[in-house]
Amino acid sequence: MAQIQRKKISKKEERSARRIGDNFGGRGAIEPIKRKEPQTPQKRVVELPEIVSVKDFADKTGLPVAQVITTLMKNGVLATINQTIDYETASIIGDELSIEVIPEKAVSKTSREDISHSADQDTQKLVSRPPVVTVMGHVDHGKTTLLDNIRKSKVAESESGGITQHISAYQVVLDKTKNKDLQNRTITFLDTPGHAAFSTMREHGTTITDIVVLIVAANDGVMPQTTEVIEKSKANHVPIIVAINKVDLPDADIMRTKQQLSEHGLVPEEWGGSTVMVEISAKQGRGIDDLLEMILLQADLMDLKADPDSGAVGVIIESHMEKGHGALALALIENGTVKIGDPVAIGSSYGRVRVLENYTGRPIKEAGPSFPVRIAGLKSLPGFGDRLISFTSEKEAKDAALRSERMQSTLRIATAKKVQHDFAESGKTIELNIIIKSDVVGSLEAIKKLLSEVHSQEASIKIISEGVGPVSESDATLAQATGSKVLAFRVPTLMAAKKIAEKEGIKIQRFDVIYELVDSAKADLSALLPPEIIEEEVGNIKILAIFRDDKKAFVAGGLVESGKVAVGDEIKVFQNNNEEYRDKVHSLRHGKSETKECVSGTECGLGLNPGANVAVGDRATIFRTVKKLRKIE
Repeated sequence: MAQIQRKKISKKEERSARRIGDNFGGRGAIEPIKRKEPQTPQKRVVELPEIVSVKDFADKTGLPVAQVITTLMKNGVLATINQTIDYETASIIGDELSIEVIPEKAVSKTSREDISHSADQDTQKLVSRPPVVTVMGHVDHGKTTLLDNIRKSKVAESESGGITQHISAYQVVLDKTKNKDLQNRTITFLDTPGHAAFSTMREHGTTITDIVVLIVAANDGVMPQTTEVIEKSKANHVPIIVAINKVDLPDADIMRTKQQLSEHGLVPEEWGGSTVMVEISAKQGRGIDDLLEMILLQADLMDLKADPDSGAVGVIIESHMEKGHGALALALIENGTVKIGDPVAIGSSYGRVRVLENYTGRPIKEAGPSFPVRIAGLKSLPGFGDRLISFTSEKEAKDAALRSERMQSTLRIATAKKVQHDFAESGKTIELNIIIKSDVVGSLEAIKKLLSEVHSQEASIKIISEGVGPVSESDATLAQATGSKVLAFRVPTLMAAKKIAEKEGIKIQRFDVIYELVDSAKADLSALLPPEIIEEEVGNIKILAIFRDDKKAFVAGGLVESGKVAVGDEIKVFQNNNEEYRDKVHSLRHGKSETKECVSGTECGLGLNPGANVAVGDRATIFRTVKKLRKIE
């Protein structure tokens, strides 16, 4: 959710700003009269909820969406039409647009005291919500094992290679605790992949979470991905609770681990710092209850609240196509409540909620703040990170999705032109440009990881664009602009994209196995490399005589000592083991007859270019130049 802080200005600056505004208003050059309403000294008052989308803000204030987005950008907020802003941000930009923003349902035509009272009533609608916790850390430090123990399930054993492939969301209820105030409290967990291939997904994880549980193995200590999580969490201002895992192992060194963490700014509380550190054994279940209690205590300090009675706002953390359901999205509800039958817009996708399931797959009727929920009923597949907003009618949801699609299309075309320009400026020639579309984010990140390993000193793969969902018209447009190939993993190609591909000669390939996709990319990249030039030796000749040496021709007689010689073959002539001359065999004689080939043990006449540097006694190697395609492994 976009937030900004209002800058304070002096009285002198305020008077100057008003004077400049009056001057502009006098000329009538900034806004139409119906927008400025210069005859009315008071600001127009608009009621807004605690969280509002950019589109709804524009509709309620009667201002163009472009003007609202521009004002947000001036204040350092980059928001699209479907993204949400909080009440404070809306108030700030409203003030700049001569709009007085007050809490929804407040009595706006009375005194400031009445407005303040209404604001207090609106604030009282907020209720505590469960914390959203992301478990992060280095690979094999025990993230999934920890969640297994909490949920009493066996996710780790069902994952390929024991590595989590997708972002998954779970909820747990704390039923065993000494602190009665924490009894039956809910925690939402996001389980992000821990392999180095999925750093991008972990980065997204820190933007949609309230608390990060950084799990560090006591026998390994701080590792590269541990440092990465610390940096990402700090950059996103997300508090960290450290779970020091594997304390039961004989080589565990808890003190060393804490020292390493302190060097990265995470000083434990017992050392005078502010970082909560809990010693656990995820495998044995030791310290798990203490960790959950610390999470809830941290959440209480943060005072996490939301309004469950407002329209639903959320973010997509996974999406894929599923038989029987079509487009299926896993959303984390941030504010409000989504219900069966609600019309929703998610990025450029929209629809009416037809199926609503909790993280266990159990059908539910509604989901409130901090609840992960699977949604079906969408017309198309939304993208990872897209915003979910509920509407009162499907028409409103459709209009919002169409506006979002137009904005995204405009942005993609602009991006394509920039990429095309950058490529032209860079002068790079050996680079395979590709666009990747996948069924789910986990597969996408795995593909990107494998493709990043495909390169040589002369050539590399450049991913121009990536995404989840079918190959769309904008993908084909971008491919045409950048000379890219489109690799689709378990997703279809839309008809509009097929038409563009056929017209522009764009290559779109679909795969069902990741390694087949990677092998195809390797083959395409190999084809761009200049071929390897190989000289294949086919025979050896000893020069016995020179029959002709003039301005028109040169003919030498020789004995084929091994192999053979044919018209069109190339010849290297050596004198004292040093190569002195190269030429091509233009003609060949055996006796007095023209021939195409002479084999070992026979004498022949070699027709070479005039002025050939060849003498009696020289030895020559007959060879053929072969261009061999190079293969990138």
